Amino acid sequence: MANHSQFGFQDASSPIMEELVEFHDHALMVALAICSLVLYLLTLMLMEKLSSNSVDAQEIELIWTILPAIVLILLALPSLQILYMMDEIEEPDLTLKAIGHQWYWSYEYTDFKDLSFDSYMLPTTELPQGHFRLLEVDHRMVVPMESPIRIIITAADVLHSWAVPTLGVKTDAIPGRLNQTSFIATRPGIFYGQCSEICGANHSYMPIVVESTPLSHFESWSSLLSS
Repeated sequence: MANHSQFGFQDASSPIMEELVEFHDHALMVALAICSLVLYLLTLMLMEKLSSNSVDAQEIELIWTILPAIVLILLALPSLQILYMMDEIEEPDLTLKAIGHQWYWSYEYTDFKDLSFDSYMLPTTELPQGHFRLLEVDHRMVVPMESPIRIIITAADVLHSWAVPTLGVKTDAIPGRLNQTSFIATRPGIFYGQCSEICGANHSYMPIVVESTPLSHFESWSSLLSS
């Protein structure tokens, strides 16, 4: 869960998010090295006296062509790897369908005969003590931890976006179209997200709450709701 004084990312709770955080750090180090080199050269030019002796123009052109190409390769290779990993859908243990409405989410557990519910934001007057305002819902989406989860996402009215930062998931919900994504929650916990597409007057009032539990707890929860 993010806080007001937080400077970096939330703690990663899925393998994809761990890869994204590592790539962010990698790209930041590359940018830091470039900025340091440029600052050093600028300082050198300001401090040193001008001289007519210069390196052959062909050598300079060769250097400033090869170095940027190497930098781009260092950024492109891990970026493409993560892009393909995010697009790959493994054989899921559980499939859910998330439907965006103005302004709430509906969830359908397609592997169960009759397990579906709507998830509304809890108003401040009904919020239990210690829960987060504008982020808590009346029905959480419960999933088993350490299991591949596939989510099919769509919308019933306007554009929405199903996003949970700590899981590294963000997928648009488009009316008349089915998008899919997947994740694996690596630890138990409660993960918060929000609709990330401006969808009307109450866009900021349709939060997403994913609760990751051990498999035995999930089985007890699903049998209780489906009975």
